[in-house]
Amino acid sequence: MNLPAILPCCFNRLHCSPSITPPTHFLRFVIRKKGSVVCRLSDNNKDDDSVQDNNSHQPLENTSLENNDGPQPDQQTGLEDGTDVQVASGSPLPGVKVPQQLNESIRIPKETVEILRNQVFSFDTFFVTSQEPYEGGVLFNGNLRGQAAKTYEKVSKRMQEKLGDDYKLFLLINPEDDKPVAVVVPRMTLQPETTAVPEWFAAGAFGLVTVFTLLLRNVPALQSNLLSVFDNLDLLKDGLPGALITAFLLGVHEVSHHLVATEVGIKLGIPYFVPSWQIGCFGAITRILNVVPNREDLLKVAAAGPLAGFSVGFILLLSGFILPPSDGIGIIVDPSVFHESFLAGGIAKLLLGDVLQEGSPISVNPLVIWAWAGLVINAINSIPAGELDGGRIAFAMWGRKASARLSAFSIGLLGISSLFNDVAFYWLVLIFFLQRGPIAPLSEELTHPQNKYMALGVVVLFLGLLVCLPYPFPFSNQPAL
Repeated sequence: MNLPAILPCCFNRLHCSPSITPPTHFLRFVIRKKGSVVCRLSDNNKDDDSVQDNNSHQPLENTSLENNDGPQPDQQTGLEDGTDVQVASGSPLPGVKVPQQLNESIRIPKETVEILRNQVFSFDTFFVTSQEPYEGGVLFNGNLRGQAAKTYEKVSKRMQEKLGDDYKLFLLINPEDDKPVAVVVPRMTLQPETTAVPEWFAAGAFGLVTVFTLLLRNVPALQSNLLSVFDNLDLLKDGLPGALITAFLLGVHEVSHHLVATEVGIKLGIPYFVPSWQIGCFGAITRILNVVPNREDLLKVAAAGPLAGFSVGFILLLSGFILPPSDGIGIIVDPSVFHESFLAGGIAKLLLGDVLQEGSPISVNPLVIWAWAGLVINAINSIPAGELDGGRIAFAMWGRKASARLSAFSIGLLGISSLFNDVAFYWLVLIFFLQRGPIAPLSEELTHPQNKYMALGVVVLFLGLLVCLPYPFPFSNQPAL
């Protein structure tokens, strides 16, 4: 997408969990039993003749395991009576840091595993066929009975009655075979990652720099010579109206996220507004601080910001076209700039009519440019990639595997665009390092959102396409020769 030089566009917010890069599949775990190490993969029970003890560096005498589908409880846990399950330490969720006191190992008593298997899970909820330690907890394979949402509620309530609040249940899809699995982990492993610098201090510092770059982006006289800014600080006030409109649209976007998140019980961190010398602002990075309950709640929160931003930006864009520019306030633009957006070009053609002719510059209300910037902010943020709002919307609607493929496709297209546009290149870099995902597991990922929320998600993605796609038709009433 080629952005016109006069367009003071900003790219919108990034939801980010800047912590551990998560695995995309179930990982290898280790069970220590009487001085030996037994290694297995969660996606199969194949023998592994190459595994060695990390302490002695000697080959294991027995590195194979029998299939866990047998009826023997001890075989299913892989341990003898009286022993505890001890698994390699690690975060059970992407973006969650394991507490330091658990770095060496996390012990799960065998008695607790038996309670989970025989008293918490049941034939009418989730019939367990096998179990295996997984990333600080226990992964149960089995057959889901009934609706996933109701099953999750029943099992969670039963687990709380039997074991208190010490454990957390996840009902997920195994990416290897697309079958439901239940994962139970200690709640102490779900501590959010802390930062060395207080969040409010870092967010405030980024915010101050962003204010400066927003002002600078709306003063074309200073953009050609950046160093001249320090000798002409008074000129920055000329960029105040445009900066205020952009900041207002960013604020509407962020506030909408926080309001809906509060309603559904999701905790969001302080937004970090990211400054940009090229476009003024790349939006805000906002962390999700707790586990999202289900896909519908994630869809509500992810779609709230773009929907609010699109709504306000669309109203301002219409107002800019309808209100004639005052003398000395209008901005002279070439009609070719409206070819950069199908939505902006279509509205311009509809409202301006014959005034809009190829090669004939026109004067427009600057509100058009500022509103267009707000629409671009939300459209770029609605790209279904990584942990952008669009990526989370795609995940909530179509699931983890489909959204991962769509994300890879979108990032690939953005990579091609970056060959021709430096703004697309910077945006691609930000996505790759901060937002490429995958999204942290939800408490229950099997249940699809209601149709009305699915429709809202489709609207967001569709509006994003309309803003980003070019307007291909000429602005002329003259018949083609």
